[in-house]
Amino acid sequence: MSSTIVPESLSFTSDGHRLAALYYRPEGDGPFPCVVMAGGWCYVKELAQPTYAAALARQGIAALIFDYRGFGGSDGEPRQHIDPAAQIADYRNAIDYIETRPEIDADRIGVWGISYSGGHVLILGAVDPRVKALCGIVPVTDGYQNMRLAHGTLGFRRLRQAILDARRKRRATGEVTYFPHQPAEEGELATWPFPRSKKTFAALKQREAPAYIGEATAESADLLLGYSVFPYLPRLLGKPALLVIAEGDDHTHWDLALKAYEQIPGTAKDLLMISNADHLTLYADRDRQHIVAGRVAGFFQDNL
Repeated sequence: MSSTIVPESLSFTSDGHRLAALYYRPEGDGPFPCVVMAGGWCYVKELAQPTYAAALARQGIAALIFDYRGFGGSDGEPRQHIDPAAQIADYRNAIDYIETRPEIDADRIGVWGISYSGGHVLILGAVDPRVKALCGIVPVTDGYQNMRLAHGTLGFRRLRQAILDARRKRRATGEVTYFPHQPAEEGELATWPFPRSKKTFAALKQREAPAYIGEATAESADLLLGYSVFPYLPRLLGKPALLVIAEGDDHTHWDLALKAYEQIPGTAKDLLMISNADHLTLYADRDRQHIVAGRVAGFFQDNL
């Protein structure tokens, strides 16, 4: 099989929105299993995900990567608004689309996510019976605890006050407030309070994802505080699930992810712990990214 997979640009609809996507089709006639993929906080489809999609396609597994509504090449207003329920709906509508393609085996569909969407796929595996296997990379599992730990006591107070101020401003004026994805300097207001992450994503924007915009609505941060995968985990009994955790992850917090893994019942689950790594390693270090992508492709080969 050729090592180079050229994706097809296409679109599909999700709740009336046109979503832009990249489709990685393996060589041959099929029918192929397929993994549906989407990104994390403020991500666009070109950011990190093509490495994983290409690895899947080289192993005979189709992959569909899409931009959520309001992001990248997709429709939707307000722009840069992150509603986890709407994003999960976009995933399910992507499955609606991909299962109708004649070359896809609709009984062999998986989902993949990273960071925020690494949590989304745990919920998808619980609520959508079409999902036969899932993989979450450095996942967000509990938004409230994640933000509390990431910001620290005083920073978390400032974040919550800023969210409340933005809510009152929207009520009074209709104006939407935006928070930076990350701060330029430590202590500045941002949803994810990591200046090094800002530098990493600036490099990724230049290298591979020019459509990335490093901000989201203040309401997005508010919705994050109400986000948790834990109520859904008992429903994953018997569902093949791979979690990839970086041992030094202080962005989405390795201990919260490990707690989620431990609460998935049964023996169908698998854990890949990446040593000498943090949350940003699987974005910035292309060599490590390729290694993990190969492991992920092997997991879906075995379980779809």
